[in-house]
Amino acid sequence: MTDKKTYGFTTTILHGDRQKPIEHGSLHKPVHTSVAFGYTDARQLVSVFQGREPGFRYGRQGNPTVSALEEKVTKMEGGIATLCFATGMAAIGAVFQALLRAGDHVVSSSFLFGNTNSLWQTVAGQGVGVDFVDATDVANVAAALKDNTRIVFVETIANPRTQIADLARIGALCAERGILYIVDNTMTTPYLFQPKAVGAGLVVNSLTKSIGGHGSALGGALTDTGVYDWGRFPNILESYKKAPQPMWGITQVRAKGLRDFGASLGPEAAHHIAVGAETLALRMERTCANAKALAEMLVADPRVAAVHYPGLPSHPQHGIASELFKAYGSLLSFELRDGIDCFDYLNRLKIAVPASNLGDTRTLVIPVAHTIFYEMGAERRASMGIAESLIRVSVGIEDTADLVEDFRAALDV
Repeated sequence: MTDKKTYGFTTTILHGDRQKPIEHGSLHKPVHTSVAFGYTDARQLVSVFQGREPGFRYGRQGNPTVSALEEKVTKMEGGIATLCFATGMAAIGAVFQALLRAGDHVVSSSFLFGNTNSLWQTVAGQGVGVDFVDATDVANVAAALKDNTRIVFVETIANPRTQIADLARIGALCAERGILYIVDNTMTTPYLFQPKAVGAGLVVNSLTKSIGGHGSALGGALTDTGVYDWGRFPNILESYKKAPQPMWGITQVRAKGLRDFGASLGPEAAHHIAVGAETLALRMERTCANAKALAEMLVADPRVAAVHYPGLPSHPQHGIASELFKAYGSLLSFELRDGIDCFDYLNRLKIAVPASNLGDTRTLVIPVAHTIFYEMGAERRASMGIAESLIRVSVGIEDTADLVEDFRAALDV
């Protein structure tokens, strides 16, 4: 396989490691556990440290196994460079720590992963203005912009209520204003959608979720798509402008967000994620099909009060999802009718597992208001449309008939 030919998604990821020589003909990049990298020429060591030639300095800033995973994710997203981190939250936190200053302003979707919402509260306490808006309508984003707005941040499919941001129109707005547009692609994955297509400058992926896919390793990634003009971003330090301009942002994040804060992805975790990523497309096709079948069963049952899934024609952003995504994702949530206790219902499930991860091969369920969104309080939950009986489902790869029957049978009291 060579780079001279364009291959499909899975072929590219499956054979990506072999684009460079691998020791002993191994089909996988070996797990390099060393934290230090020696050089026979001291001048070359200096050249690597100063960024004048490629190489590895210290395990906190990079590792051959992690680097191979970064190259895979870059290809997935059609970007120019990727940084991997210990978790998805570390990737998000590194962006804000490295690129924002006191007095800056951020516009964020109000429909967010609970920990991201919590992080924004921390950022706001450090002197950065943060406004939360309903990003399903670009007009709300436009109304919130200020002269000092540096970043607009959205998720593709919000966890857990599955709202979808007005992705393309927000991208056009940010391009017009010179604002960095960051999209968290975790719930769609680069197989279903590439945020580069709607003008995202930076893309976040929680590698823990569907890309790794087996619930066996934590990890996160930040990809620069090459779309954003970093010459328009005022917070780039002079020392990082020695790199080519398209690399200014990712270079500063590597130094100020990864090197200085040390949320590095370990080589063992990187290896697990890289191997899992090889079957991403296959798993997403199965989980998306399962999710659609499950959502259709639930929405037709009178004992279910509401089902939130972009693949249903009744979903408010079904049109956007149909236009932009290859499929509708493996995340759904639903509410039971009054009189059906959500805890009793969950306890009657035989296949689905009560757990808080997403993107596993197994179907996982969780009562949202009482667990992952409990800390934010009832008022904030209500503003996000999170009912007290809401159940989130991360749909796995089980046989479709088995999965659907499990959820149906649990409705029988």
